[in-house]
Amino acid sequence: MYICPICRKKLKKLDKTWHCQNGHSFDISRKGYVNLLTTKKRNPGKSGDNPEMVRARTMFLDKGYYHKLAQEIRCIAQSLTNNIDNPVIIDSGCGEGYYTCETAKIENASIYGIDISKHAIDHCMSRVHLKEIKNCEFAVASSFELPFRDGFADLIISIFAPVSNDEYSRVLKNGKKLIVVSPSPKHLIELKSILYNEPYENKPNVYGLNKFKLLQESFLEYSCQLNSNEDILHLFSMTPYYYKTPAEGVKKLEELNYLQVTFGFSIRVYEKTI
Repeated sequence: MYICPICRKKLKKLDKTWHCQNGHSFDISRKGYVNLLTTKKRNPGKSGDNPEMVRARTMFLDKGYYHKLAQEIRCIAQSLTNNIDNPVIIDSGCGEGYYTCETAKIENASIYGIDISKHAIDHCMSRVHLKEIKNCEFAVASSFELPFRDGFADLIISIFAPVSNDEYSRVLKNGKKLIVVSPSPKHLIELKSILYNEPYENKPNVYGLNKFKLLQESFLEYSCQLNSNEDILHLFSMTPYYYKTPAEGVKKLEELNYLQVTFGFSIRVYEKTI
């Protein structure tokens, strides 16, 4: 299953530790996940979302605003794996586990979530324990250095997360699939109308997936009203605009108590070719 992030040898589980033949070892946390993000490229304690960001994302998602997206991803994932007896699915950049737990409803599937945020993965474990989900494993790791052996997975899912052409190709079995979810052109256009004088539509993401071929692209769009300033600010904190919005735009948002907003998602399905 897991490989060592230092020497890339197979990790074996012994009691509460994962270890490899070269003597590298990684403790399993009290909640049950393992941190495989080394200090070579990132600080394992400070990478990715901080606790406040994880909390805001959780509170927003748990209101059900993106439930349609979670259901759609699960249905597509199920259709792509329904001829496999025990499919292995990786949720790459899984965040705090909202979509991972929905995907875990696929019968007989084994789900592996990874994210660079230790705080997000910690919350993933809280989610699965609360929901009594038994078919999920989580690790702190990077999408660009996946801690899995070659040809391990039947499906990889990437939702608003970095996409790695080489690593996804390495970890997927031959001919297996990749789902990539990104914003559609109209996603959150009303929010941007508040933040900016000249709101803009999202441009299609270009991933350079030259080891894959695009099989299909579908769009899921719907309108929803946010009925509290708390929900509006939680949504804002989940977006890239949080880091680049002028102070006057943020002030306008802080004064709103409701907002009708468009949620729009591009869902692409790729097949591994190399």
